[in-house]
Order: sequence, then structure tokens, then C-alpha cells
Amino acid sequence: MQLDRRTFVQSVGLGALGALAGTAPLAAAPTAAPPLLPAYDAQHPDAFWRAVRAHYPLQDEPVYLNAGGLGPTPQRVLDRVFGTMTEMQAHSEPEHERRIEPARRTLAAFLGAGPEEICFTRNATEANSIIAAGLALGPGDEVIFESHAHPGGSYPWFNQVQRRGVVVRLFEPDPTSAEGNVARVRALLSPRTKIVQVSHITCTTGQVMPVAALAELAHAHGAWFHVDGAQAVGLVPVNLAALGCDSYACSGHKWLGGPHETGALFVRHARLDEIAPTGIGSHTGELPFLPGVLVLKPSAVRYEYGTRNLGLVAGLAEAVRFQEEIGRDRIAAWGRELAAQLRAGLAGIPGIELLSPRADGLWTAMTTLRHPRANAAKFSDYLKRHHRLRCRPVSEQHLEAVRVSLHVFNSRAECDRVIAAVRAAAQEL
Repeated sequence: MQLDRRTFVQSVGLGALGALAGTAPLAAAPTAAPPLLPAYDAQHPDAFWRAVRAHYPLQDEPVYLNAGGLGPTPQRVLDRVFGTMTEMQAHSEPEHERRIEPARRTLAAFLGAGPEEICFTRNATEANSIIAAGLALGPGDEVIFESHAHPGGSYPWFNQVQRRGVVVRLFEPDPTSAEGNVARVRALLSPRTKIVQVSHITCTTGQVMPVAALAELAHAHGAWFHVDGAQAVGLVPVNLAALGCDSYACSGHKWLGGPHETGALFVRHARLDEIAPTGIGSHTGELPFLPGVLVLKPSAVRYEYGTRNLGLVAGLAEAVRFQEEIGRDRIAAWGRELAAQLRAGLAGIPGIELLSPRADGLWTAMTTLRHPRANAAKFSDYLKRHHRLRCRPVSEQHLEAVRVSLHVFNSRAECDRVIAAVRAAAQEL
């Protein structure tokens, strides 16, 4: 497939294009700033959201409805990534601390945490794995989490089942009430329970879990409480100080719109020493002379251990700034507004089953629906091939459904397209 110049420029960023052409100055000049977002008019919000959409080089077709899988990145973030990488190549110095610490402060403030509690990872899976491998667990120690956990949240624990004899205990999410999920976790607690983990928002049906209440329950039992926040950060406001969890994993490349291969791990500062680093390197601590004693850094930086692509870190911080300009509460409200429109349109289609929760407070911008005669792959393929809609098949736990993720770059008109396509699928499949 050949790319025209406009598509190529959008895909790599203007700063990177200059570098490829050999014409970039030694210190890459910043690209022109995109237009400022207009003032938000609650009575007529569509112009604001069109301006947000203009920041994304994402193609119009097929309609992209999978921010919960891999979120597209705004052009200004791409420019920050490539501009930083190009600038650093001009003098080829690591500049790790000078470049990474401002980004750490930006992300920590966004998450309601202290900078010393945040380490950068490649994704939420890596962050979950640091927790699962780093806690001191032995044969028979139990971990509780929901059956709808993403593989990035469940596989690290099943690895510990094989390596250390840890026991996994699962609960099925209760889609009707937050209290029901607290009760289901409570019913599984035992003297051997060492870990309670939940997805802040499940990847399967977009269900919001009662994180703060579960943190209180886990701590009353003396258990570590970990949250997989891959589907929450960038979709809903997150304040880790208020949630009360001991650790929290998130991805930058989903709802936040950060570069691919970015994420973060939060570990509450008072409990850092309970998570042993599993990757060790020059950023882990201090060991001036060999032989000697390695002294770990007194912060979550101990989990970063080696050289990082600081362009990606700078891009993640830029994605945070873009979200703050839009407004985190506004982002969450827009997603729910679009999802409400979608749900209302789907309600009248015979045979289509809504799997996402209906109760207030339990659902967000992700809507999962099931076709009575088509499995996940067939339903998803039909929507893409015949109606140019890119959704995510949900085959986990035999749900055999399709998930529609609606975000800041989606519109009311695209919701109408989904409704019309599902109506056609109900007749044709």
C-alpha cells in the first residue's frame, strides 16, 4: 500500500519527517501548535468535540470504536515523542533524570499520587507483573480477582500459581450493584488470602468496580489491594489518594491517548519495601563499589531499573496535558452521553442483548452487546466488513459479544451508524 504525503506526514509527525529528510536542525524545532480548543458550550457541545477530533490523525474510515483496546494518539503527542527523540539524538546524552522527573510529576498529579509513588512501565501488564512477582508469596497463599480480568491482569497470577503454588480464587462480577461485588469478594476471603485485585473498569463489559469499598474490605482483612486500571485512566477521573489501594497499574496507550508502550505503576510509598524489584539495574538503587550492598532507591523509581525511551515518556506527559485541557470530568460525561445514546438505540432491536450493567454508577463509555445467532468473531467481522465499524470481539469467559468503546474522538453520528449496523445485523446474520 502506498501512502500519500499527507498521510505520511500525519503518521510520523512533522518533526520526525524533517529528521528523515536530513534537514532537521541539531535541536529539533517544535512543530506549530495545533489550534486551541474553543470554549465549551454545554448547550451546543458538538463544535468543541469536532475541534478535539481534529487533533487526531486517525482516519475517518473505518469508524474507530476500540479505545479500550488501543487508543489513537493525538498529533501533538506524536510531535512531542519524535521531537524529543530527535533533539536527544543531536547530542546523544541520556538526560534520564532531567527528562523523566518532570513527566513523573505531571503524571503523579494527574493520578492523585506523589511522584515518589509512580514508576513508568511499558503497559499495565508489566505493572501488574511487577506486583505479582514482587510480593512475598508462598504455596497456598491466595489471591482473589474477578473472572473478567484481562489477560494482562490474570496471567501474572497464574504464573505465580505455577512458580510458587499460589492459589487463585475467582468471583463473577455482579452487574446489578456495587454492594453485590463487595459481598462476593467477602465470601471468598479466608485466612490464606494475601491479595485482592480488581479491574477498576472491566475490559469485557465496562463495569465499574467499587474500588474504595474493596480497598477498605481488603485492608480490614490484612490483604494487599491491587487495581488494574487499564480501562479507567483517561476515561474517568482517577484519584489514587481517595481510592485507598496499595498499588495501581495503568496503560498510557488506551483511553489516555499516549504513545504505544507506555504505562505506569503506583505503589503506596509506605509499602514500597513489600514489593521486591524483579528487574534490577542502575536506576534501582546505589552500589558505588563492588562488592557491596545494593541500597534501593526510596521511591518507585526502583522498578524502572534501566534506560528508557524518554520520547515516549515525554509523549505520555503531553497526553496528560491534552486531557487536562479538555477536562477529565467532561471526557467522562461525553463518553456516558454517547453510550446512553447508543444504549437507547439498541434497546429496540429484537434479539440484541446488552451485557454491560444498567445500574447507575456501574457503566461508562463501553457498551458490550451480544447477537443471538453470531459469535464474537462473526459479529465483529460483519460490523467491520459491511458497515466499516472497528469494534472489539469479546470472547472471554464465553461471552461471545462485541464491545463498543466511545471516546473523545467519537460523535453522535457515529453512534447512529452503530445502531443502524446492529439493526441490520439482527436481520441479516
